[in-house]
Amino acid sequence: MTAPTPEQVRRAPKVLLHDHLDGGLRPQTVVELAAETGYADLPTTDVEELARFFRSGAERGSLELYLEGFRHTVGVMQTREALVRVAAECAQDLDDDGVVYAEVRFAPELHVERGLPLTEVVEAVLEGFRSGSEGRRIEVRALLTAMRSAARSREIADLAVAYRDQGVVGFDIAGAEAGFPPSRHLDAFQHMQRENGHYTIHAGEAFGLPSIWEALQWCNADRLGHGVRIVDDITFDADGTPVLGRLAAYVRDKRIPLEMCPTSNVDTGAAASLAEHPIGLLRTLSFRVTVNTDNRLMSGVSMSSEMSALVDTFGYGWDDLRWLTVNAMKSAFCPFDERLALIEGAVKPGYATLSAGVADAL
Repeated sequence: MTAPTPEQVRRAPKVLLHDHLDGGLRPQTVVELAAETGYADLPTTDVEELARFFRSGAERGSLELYLEGFRHTVGVMQTREALVRVAAECAQDLDDDGVVYAEVRFAPELHVERGLPLTEVVEAVLEGFRSGSEGRRIEVRALLTAMRSAARSREIADLAVAYRDQGVVGFDIAGAEAGFPPSRHLDAFQHMQRENGHYTIHAGEAFGLPSIWEALQWCNADRLGHGVRIVDDITFDADGTPVLGRLAAYVRDKRIPLEMCPTSNVDTGAAASLAEHPIGLLRTLSFRVTVNTDNRLMSGVSMSSEMSALVDTFGYGWDDLRWLTVNAMKSAFCPFDERLALIEGAVKPGYATLSAGVADAL
């Protein structure tokens, strides 16, 4: 059967669980907001050069180096107006790319340098998501992220609970993994549990199995942000049959969602190349794999480009792309009835139409 083309993939209904608001700005917007807010540290105000700056800065094989570019995007996101604009454009860009449901995460504590209270940061972003998705088919929800190297995680978890009926569906921690284990934020995770909230934890990206184990067995994460290093617990016997270790088997048996971001994982050195990315093996072994963008500006990607890259790299067809999308929708933090409605009303019909169209064209 003919492989899905990039244009067909763009038209497919897609679900995005792992996307950072401050990693997905339009380069033009960064330049304009810098001028409006008086941010003077941009390396260039030429839009195309700035886009190349972010991309080249990300392609250095290190999570710490990858994160350097965020100084500039966060730097221009310090006013209410800027946050509303960035969030609205995020919703518009994702909708234009065929995304029907997205959970976009941001760290409120990073946007208070000019005196905005945390509550106003959250309200501005939620307003932007609402205005940007108005009249479109996309539904955007927020995840509130705490920085694992800071000490405000309980405060951010309180915010996630306070705004959960206004568009916030969960909590997250992010930032450099090495030296900052998730168990440092146990109080925040336990608070989310007591309040019947959902949360995901960045784990198994730049650090290995201990980070994943702590995220699951100490902190009881609902999902794993990245989780690529779970392959460290998979070996092969003499005839090439995969053998799952105890942790890998637990992750698969419990259907713990893995929020994988192939291009970003290559950029940060979590995977050597797309061809060697663990998503290929983990999909074959039926882990609950999802595909995501992580940072659209930094990695120069969209959901469509990520899926098309998987088509090119692993020979995926419509059944594979549909499987990944249904996995993501099943794993979303919105209520079950909303998940089911999107699966039955948007995802399955969309892929059925596209795959039938391909078959008819043969």
